[in-house]
Formats: sequence, C-alpha cells, structure tokens
Amino acid sequence: MELRTIKDAFDRVTKKQKVASSKSQEVIEQIGHEIEQALLKIQSINDTASLSEHKVILSELKAKLKEVAPLSQLEGTQKELNVALSKYPKLLEKSLNPDISKAYRNVGSDIHTVNQIIASHFYREGHFDLGDCFVNEARESEAADQKSPFLQMYQILEAMRSRNLDPAVSWATTNSEKLKLSGSDIEMKLHRQQFVEILQNKGRDEALGYARTNFPPFATKYLAEIQRLMACLLWAGKLDSSPYSDLLSPCHWDKLAEELARQFCNLMGQSYESPLSATIAAGVQGLPTLLKLMNVMTGKKQEWQSMKQLPVPIDLDREFQFHSIFVCPVSRDQATEENPPMLMSCGHVLCKQSITKLSKNNNTRPFKCPYCPTEVEVGQCKQLFF
Repeated sequence: MELRTIKDAFDRVTKKQKVASSKSQEVIEQIGHEIEQALLKIQSINDTASLSEHKVILSELKAKLKEVAPLSQLEGTQKELNVALSKYPKLLEKSLNPDISKAYRNVGSDIHTVNQIIASHFYREGHFDLGDCFVNEARESEAADQKSPFLQMYQILEAMRSRNLDPAVSWATTNSEKLKLSGSDIEMKLHRQQFVEILQNKGRDEALGYARTNFPPFATKYLAEIQRLMACLLWAGKLDSSPYSDLLSPCHWDKLAEELARQFCNLMGQSYESPLSATIAAGVQGLPTLLKLMNVMTGKKQEWQSMKQLPVPIDLDREFQFHSIFVCPVSRDQATEENPPMLMSCGHVLCKQSITKLSKNNNTRPFKCPYCPTEVEVGQCKQLFF
C-alpha cells in the first residue's frame, strides 16, 4: 500500500502544529512579561499611593497588551494548522479503505488448522502465557504440544544472551546426526565460540583441554578452522590485539543465536518465520489490488465468490515467494493440478489445456508449436514438476 502521500500530509500537519505551538508560546511569554512588569511597578510604589496611579499603570498595561495583539499574531498560524488538519482526515478516508471485508472470498478453511497456526505463533514468539490462554479458550489441547520445544529453544537463547553456551552445545550434541544430515555446521560454530570464551575467561590450559575433548570429530572437515583456533592459544590474555581479534566480535553471538533458532525450527519441521506473520504481511501487500478488483466487479459478487483463479496477478515481494509457478504463455493461466505444465518435444512449455486446444483434442494429430516451426504430438508431451 502506497503510504508516501499520507506520510507527507502527516509531516505537513506536524510542521504546522509545531509552528503554531511555538508562536503561541512566544505570545504567552510576551503577555506574561508585560503583566510581571506592571505588577513590579504597582509593588514598588508606596502603600499610600492614590488609586489614580494604579489606574495609570493598568492603562499602560492595557495599551501594551493591545500592541502585542495576541489574537492577530495567532490567527495566521492557527488558520494554517486548521486547514492542514481538515485535509488530513479526508486524505486518510480516501487512501485507507475502512471496509476491507468486500475483498473477502468465502473460501473454506479448517478452523482446527487455523487455531493450530495461531497457537504456534504465540509459542514461537515466546508468548507462552498468551498461547496457553488461547489453547484453553479455543479448546485445542493438541496445540499445547508445540509449547515444550519452543520453550526449550527460548531457554537456550536466554542462556546465550548471558554468554552461557552449555545448553546450546548440549542440544547440538544431542541432535548432531540430524544437523549433519541437514548440512548445518552450527555444532562446530558453537564449539568455536565456547573455545574462545574459555580462552578469554579461564585461560590457555582450560581452552586446550576443551579443544582436545571436543574438536577431534570435526578435524577432517574443519581442519583449517581448528588450526586457526589453536593459534589463538599463543595470544592468551591478549586476543583482542592479535590477528584473530575478529573472533571476539559481538556479532558472532547474534548470528549464532539466529542460526540456532533457524536450525531448531528446521529440526521441528517448522519454518523460521511465523506462517501467521508471513500470511498477514503478504495479505497487506495484496489487499490494495483485491480492493481495486472488487470495485471493478461491483455487482458481480456471486462471480467473485465462485472464481477459482484471480483475473489479475498479485505481485508480492520475493520473501513471499516460496515455490515456483508457471503461467502458460498462450492462455495466460497459472498452472494447476488439473492443468499442469507440459514439456513439448521442441523444448517449449505450455499448459495441458492449451495443448489440448491446439491439437483439437486429438492425441495423434500433430500441431505446430506456437513459438517455433516444430510439429508436435500430444503423446510426446511430458508433464513437468517444479
């Protein structure tokens, strides 16, 4: 959704508001100064002073306040502020459609699955009390099974924030084989960070003992890195001024925590990003297009509800593109299970329905490829799987 226009209008309002506030403060200070001066004059004269002298001082004050003309000074800035304030709500109403329900399609959904996703989101984000409350109220006791692994993950991450790698190393050791199968090197990274911490805080002998105990299984694959760590032993107590000072960078902890969370979710069969967050973010991007489409299709609500495929593409950022799609260059339809992409003998790809139309539903009758001179038969076409 394009919010630049709204932001510019908001910036104009805040600027006018600051100017009006500053001008108001300036006028108030002027009035206060004149009143203080008048009070000082009244206090400085004798108690026996006549009433006429007081009247003179008050008359002078009245004249000076009239000269200050507070209303005239404030009128211009307040008028500009009011104009900007009156335009801003109209722009919001025009730009932000208050009724997004018309873009809703009555697509069947499994409430049980939706509840599982919501509960998983709360546990994934570390909101365990909120997740428990939702599970109880939604009566989704099965969803509570996801709490334990995420709780363990957060306990490990909390320990890492305190520079305690023992829980993380223990988890990685327990899941060593699974991590290797997934191609992860986080176990070695955890041992490396633990080695550096021991070298910094406990000295050379402790670090060497840790290396002898934990590095041998990684020697074949990570020999160069282990050799570099062994060289750090020569700089014990002064590693920050050594050629290996990069190992002390705080960013290693942040990257290690993020990677551990990714691998933890991976072993659970879960994505690192919350599916609920990704769905809502993608929906926010696609909503303006859907609202415009509904405005065009006003009066065709039934057709909108029964439509299997949207008539216009919804452009989403790369972060929301999780699998490959194919759009037939002839029919412009997106491939589906009923209408899969087919590879022709010439190497070009069309959807099955387009090939059926080109061959006039005759499996033995050759037809010309629409993109090259090759004659193709339906029997020679093969279904593609992305």
